[in-house]
Amino acid sequence: MRRVLICDDDVTISEVVAIILVDSNLAEVYTIPDCDNIIEKIEELQPSLIFMDNKIPTHGGVVATQTIKNHPVHKSIPVVYFTANQDIDQLAENAGADYTLAKPFSITELEEVVNKAFNVAKA
Repeated sequence: MRRVLICDDDVTISEVVAIILVDSNLAEVYTIPDCDNIIEKIEELQPSLIFMDNKIPTHGGVVATQTIKNHPVHKSIPVVYFTANQDIDQLAENAGADYTLAKPFSITELEEVVNKAFNVAKA
């Protein structure tokens, strides 16, 4: 089964996303409340997809995503930038994220972005 890593300091959001993905049999889910040592966490958990919040401690989602996308081994892991910020598309572009998911989102929107990322990742 594929693994999803949710990087969000909002425990409620992380739990909701995890429940939806697990109940839909889309993925095994891991959550972290900060982006400290993000590369080490990725190496430990080996996710197939990462959800990255914008305002996550300590460095923020843009820097964390850039760190992932600049890493020679982990840069191919799709990153979904998800935030309630109005400028989500610009933030995601600056970060180098592959997808966006605006908060609040519907279950359908969540499932669509996950399926899209997994289908691209399969190719």
